[in-house]
Amino acid sequence: MLAGILVTVIAVGVFFALSGGGGQMAVQSSGSDSAVNRESVNKLSVLEQYLDRYYYKSSEITREDKENGIYKGLFESLEDVYSCYYTPEEYKMLAEQTQGVYYGIGAYVSQDVETGICAISGVIKNSPAEAAGLMEGDLIYKVDGEDMSGLDIDEVVSHIRGEEGTEVALTLVRNGEEIEVKLKRGRVDTPTVESEMLDDGIGYLQITEFDDVTVNQFTENFEELKGQGMKGLIIDLRGNPGGSVTSVCAVAEQLLPKGLIFYMEDKDGNKTEYNCEGADFDLPMVVLVNEYSASAAEILSGAIKDSGIGKLVGKTTFGKGIVQDVIPLQDGSAIKLTVANYYTRGGNDIHLKGIEPDIEVELDTDAYLDDGKDTQLDKAVEVLLGEMGSK
Repeated sequence: MLAGILVTVIAVGVFFALSGGGGQMAVQSSGSDSAVNRESVNKLSVLEQYLDRYYYKSSEITREDKENGIYKGLFESLEDVYSCYYTPEEYKMLAEQTQGVYYGIGAYVSQDVETGICAISGVIKNSPAEAAGLMEGDLIYKVDGEDMSGLDIDEVVSHIRGEEGTEVALTLVRNGEEIEVKLKRGRVDTPTVESEMLDDGIGYLQITEFDDVTVNQFTENFEELKGQGMKGLIIDLRGNPGGSVTSVCAVAEQLLPKGLIFYMEDKDGNKTEYNCEGADFDLPMVVLVNEYSASAAEILSGAIKDSGIGKLVGKTTFGKGIVQDVIPLQDGSAIKLTVANYYTRGGNDIHLKGIEPDIEVELDTDAYLDDGKDTQLDKAVEVLLGEMGSK
């Protein structure tokens, strides 16, 4: 509530300043370190006057555009790519995405914390992105000719997404070469969990994201594999960018022994623990991870590794050990703020470090593109067969 009130005060102050109140308006500061004060509001008014008078496309800039720029700029001052301001339209799209249904191209996007570069981290089956040949690791350079350099991940995604049936042009960088791709946006029903029974009683279960729909999808696929006589389980979290804490904990509760899943610690040192009662599951397990496995995917893989119930195979994970909270505001907009660090079941801080796999394996991309050979999955099967044979 305090965050909502603060943003409302900021919005009102800026509104009156840009409507001609100028230096005559008394602005009440929220503290000695507040950027919302008489001087800053007056300066905003002066800057707007210069923009309106001299900017060569000033007639194309609406008051709403300028207000949104002010709000977004405040969050850019944090230098935290995960904290941002959502316009009502952007927040609506975010809500649709977390529900597992949205309109776009059907690709997952991740952002490198150090470089700020966004990349395709996964492609949804039967989507426009798959039809256009987008690949994991493609760097997003331009969207509709506009350079995406320096923009946060939410802004990049908002440029890519849009109304069903509309087109978007992407300029991607793949293996050092620029690629131009045009896609038609469509409805994307996100299948966040898929499974199949491999040879030798090995169940394979892929989780692409932890959305609202993920828990039921996981439970259905998990029970189906058990019903088919599964003797060992491979969980594929490669390219999984994370998602909801609630969803990942509900999945973890079906796999982990009794105890801690993970815990969060806020700026004041307050801890919030997430525990599970203990699952009735004791089959050998291997988890596939890579450099695009992040956030909630690291919570699950870290808990499995720390509890000793499964081996991690692949590459060191992304290293996102912080948690965001989305706070809706009364005008339909919202803010997303990083509110805490999180630590794995074993108390490990993975932020900017990632989780090292028990067995490191590179994906042979040439072999994968040539004949679909998945060197990481093959190694996971080999490791799991060894675990199954020792039981």
